[in-house]
Amino acid sequence: MTAIVVIGAQWGDEGKGKIVDLVAERADLVVRYGGGANAGHTLKVNGQKVVTHLLPSGVLHPATRCVLGAGMVIDPKVLIEEIADLEGRGLSVRPRLLVSGRAHATLPFQAAIDRAANAGPRAIGTTGRGIGPTYSDKSARVGVRLCDLVSPSRARAAIEALIDAYKPRARAAGAPEPSVEEALAFIEPLVAQIAPLLGDASLTVDRALKAKLRVVFEGAQGTLLDLDHGTYPFVTSSNTVAGGACTGTGIGPTRIDAVFGITKAYCTRVGHGPFPTELVGAAGDSLREAGEEYGATTGRPRRCGWIDLPALRYAARVNGLTALAVTKLDILSGYEEIPVCTKYRVDGVETEELPVDDLDRAEPVYEKFAGWKEPLSAARTLLDLPAAAREYISMIEQRVEVPIAMVSVGAERTETIVLGDAFSYVR
Repeated sequence: MTAIVVIGAQWGDEGKGKIVDLVAERADLVVRYGGGANAGHTLKVNGQKVVTHLLPSGVLHPATRCVLGAGMVIDPKVLIEEIADLEGRGLSVRPRLLVSGRAHATLPFQAAIDRAANAGPRAIGTTGRGIGPTYSDKSARVGVRLCDLVSPSRARAAIEALIDAYKPRARAAGAPEPSVEEALAFIEPLVAQIAPLLGDASLTVDRALKAKLRVVFEGAQGTLLDLDHGTYPFVTSSNTVAGGACTGTGIGPTRIDAVFGITKAYCTRVGHGPFPTELVGAAGDSLREAGEEYGATTGRPRRCGWIDLPALRYAARVNGLTALAVTKLDILSGYEEIPVCTKYRVDGVETEELPVDDLDRAEPVYEKFAGWKEPLSAARTLLDLPAAAREYISMIEQRVEVPIAMVSVGAERTETIVLGDAFSYVR
């Protein structure tokens, strides 16, 4: 067993940062394969809070090497700032970081277009960080790769071509027309710092796998935000499912040994789009405050609701999950009973499957399970949990038909019940 993918099994914000951090303790290489600075992975270690946006969560382990894959879109300024922040905390980053030269660069005018376009009745509710425009430009074959920036002549030619394509879009969106000289001025002081980090991510990962090293592929966002398999159009601009690890890194699917999914003990969502189990009013506010459900990247309040088993079973299917981690079980302490969505009712017809295009009309059908009042943060084994909490975990495992390998009972790294080695759960 050498390679596992760790993905979010809901709408993102499932606690991937903490789980990858735990898994990475036994990993040699952690690879981020998709997304950009729209991600926010929050880590709490020894009372200190660290938020990563581009760097893999495994970066906090000094012996672990880190890779940013070709499937990512990278804001050079955010990357350098993030490296500087961690190095300012005494953590060496550059000597063990490789960034794919094939990854595309996100430039300031792409973020400006993103913010200008993300308004009105058809707004998706993005972070406004330029992720969608960068992926769109990549697909349109006018994007700028990080390797293009190393040569001044190539950088100018690539940026000129991109800006030529952008001018009508800027006018249509009511955004300032981008300037080649401003874009070059933005890039120039960053290139010297980024160039030494660039390399071939696919080759690096291939060599690690051939050497039987332990490799963790870290996703961003969550399954239901996948461009192809999520709640389109209210999705992100990349493939967040496990298959994205192959295309975003440059390795074949036969190299993946296991897929580790992460779900909260309830559900959250940021931005617009269908959310069948959403709680509105005081009930939603109470769950949000208890769970500190505010975006790590934007600070936006997350929409909160009860756990959705049809959606979780869907995530198990499209990712081929071999194990699950359940996070934030401690937040449910204090509820007399806990509703669980076990199926939907769509136009009067009940179904246990996630509808392809009718999720906005899906009404949740709930079963209620006994709650518990005891705090859980001191639990380190399942037997330390109240009986009702154990039954809740067992219910998720049985209904989703995926074994649970970890249960998080607090934000700290140590506040976790580890039931098995993540590298050992292979289908």
